[in-house]
Amino acid sequence: MKVLDLQCSQQHSFEGWFASESDFGDQLARGQLTCPICGDAQVRKMLSAPRLNLGVARETGAAVQDPSQHRAVASPGGHSAMQAQWLKAVRQVLENTEDVGERFADEARAMHQGEIDQRNIRGRASPEEAMALIEEGIEVLPLPEIPLLKETLQ
Repeated sequence: MKVLDLQCSQQHSFEGWFASESDFGDQLARGQLTCPICGDAQVRKMLSAPRLNLGVARETGAAVQDPSQHRAVASPGGHSAMQAQWLKAVRQVLENTEDVGERFADEARAMHQGEIDQRNIRGRASPEEAMALIEEGIEVLPLPEIPLLKETLQ
């Protein structure tokens, strides 16, 4: 199993697990690799330091640290930990809201005017619709669309 540090053209860092180096190359050539954050298909392999199990750590009694703990600090751009927190927050929003799709503006207005019960919703609205809602005193928060967010990410 080959674990590679990958990055898309938007500088999102993530891990990919492959059967071999050629498996990675084949998937990349066929356009099967996309960023789990933004869906970008321009993915490249990043340099990564190998983990070396040296006897020195055992001899001195020093604890061998989990290499995944170094990833956030040592990864290019140092964004891994922040990305993980951000994805967790977005997933929490998705889990605690109802997707009303294109009806978002109408549903938000109806709740604001007391025509329907209040609940947490999410959906799609044009920038003009969102601005109109804000001007009407309806609080809205833009949420980026992340194509692969509902899938399990490693």
